[in-house]
Amino acid sequence: MLQNKKKLSMPRLLLVCLVVVAVGASYFYRDNIVVVGKIEKTKKTEVESNPWFASYVDATLTPQYEFEKIGGNVVLSFIVAENKNSAVPSWGGAYSLDQASEDLDIDRRIARLRQKGGEVIVSFGGLLNSELANTTTDVGKIKNAYAEVVKRYDLNTIDVDLEQEGLTNKHAAKLRGEALAKLQQERKKDKKELAIWVTLPVTPQGLTEDGTDAVTTLLKAGVDLAGVNIMTMNYGESRDTALSMADNSINALKKTHRQLKIIYQKQGVNLSDEALWRKLGATPMIGQNDIQGEVFDLEDAAKLNKFAIENGLGRLSMWSANRDRKSSENSVGIQSVSNFYSGVKQSNQEFATILKQNMNGSVSGDAKRTTKSDVTKIDLNKPDDPKTSPYEIWNESTTYLKGTRVVWRHNVYRAKWWTKGDAPDAPILDENTIPWELVGPVLPGEKPLPKVSLPKGTYLEWEEGKVYGAGDRVMFDGIPYEAKWWNKDENPEKPFANDDAAPWEQLTQDEIKKVLQEIKE
Repeated sequence: MLQNKKKLSMPRLLLVCLVVVAVGASYFYRDNIVVVGKIEKTKKTEVESNPWFASYVDATLTPQYEFEKIGGNVVLSFIVAENKNSAVPSWGGAYSLDQASEDLDIDRRIARLRQKGGEVIVSFGGLLNSELANTTTDVGKIKNAYAEVVKRYDLNTIDVDLEQEGLTNKHAAKLRGEALAKLQQERKKDKKELAIWVTLPVTPQGLTEDGTDAVTTLLKAGVDLAGVNIMTMNYGESRDTALSMADNSINALKKTHRQLKIIYQKQGVNLSDEALWRKLGATPMIGQNDIQGEVFDLEDAAKLNKFAIENGLGRLSMWSANRDRKSSENSVGIQSVSNFYSGVKQSNQEFATILKQNMNGSVSGDAKRTTKSDVTKIDLNKPDDPKTSPYEIWNESTTYLKGTRVVWRHNVYRAKWWTKGDAPDAPILDENTIPWELVGPVLPGEKPLPKVSLPKGTYLEWEEGKVYGAGDRVMFDGIPYEAKWWNKDENPEKPFANDDAAPWEQLTQDEIKKVLQEIKE
């Protein structure tokens, strides 16, 4: 997300304007594998909580945004290191905590917001400046810096926004994880909650490798993550231009959900789909994004909210409350991003009104949640029963062509391309490298679907050295194939890295049934 601005003096303002222009093109680089096998939910967790909404507020942007007057929850951003050689926390690298109290009156404004029933989260990191863990190798100093902010503002929930070096620096990531885990443990001993959300860039295809590494590192360090908040914005070339921004964002959530399932499984934590949705949040950039042509409008907001409610998403946020205001005529439809307008026609706080519909949970109540396995894999070792499986059981030595369906560990999978020896439930994070896609579980009462085949002699057997044209059909090992184009000496079962390059296509069950009907007639 965009970063805080510096103190307002004319030289600094000019400098900041230049920086904003320079980084204008900088942005986030941003069905669902279930616990394979039949699963049973364990007893409900003791803490029941509802999803919540909170707008990000650029706390140091001038003129100041009066977040204390609007009510509701806010994510104040960003706390960063005072400078590149110090882990001392500051607001945007421009104000120390004491200076922010004096110059921005931020302590009093937070108190006022709370008087009105709103809750406050503080976000660390962001696009610009240095995240605390990037400035020192002393875990104690990093922990104390986080702790100072948590104590000063009496926080029960924090947000760690990882971008640029904050995301890619692996050594800093390890130190950050250790510091946050220690802080969380200290708070627990004092019987105080500290929910930690990590905010990450995403593409419609899910988290980047840096993103999945960041989550894994935090979990390995012992951090109990409240959830992963993905920045559903600035997709660039990864965006499907045929889909709306909301649909691209929904795809990003679905892919990230699948990735989190695998990440937690690798850490020995087995979570139901429902529990994983609660660990996911989305933060769109309202209106005009940093990428020209990417506009998240009011309809997108309504669609994303609907998806969040239907799937039990843990949180929704937006960047930013500063921009959620009625636009002037000169600010509608602009291609450049304004810090003060969304760039689309709207009324004041209209995006927030739409996105927070039915997202009225308590941030402090949600902070009481802890992560525990809520499913058991009691049937994983129980073999699939051919008598109750609609398709054949997957076999490591069998070759499967594109479109073939199999049953494995009580789930149905469909082959995306030619495959052999690749387990359908392999815990691979990059979905593009997996030859199988999950269709769904084997349902109670299912039986093997009758598989039809063509009688011998329906088509001539494939012959080496013979030329075949598009549309020609042959039999090979009892299986009928149709040529997609002219070919010679291309065995129909020959594997191709890309199925689109294969000159033969196996007839589907529907096509075989049609041929049998024609023969019968």
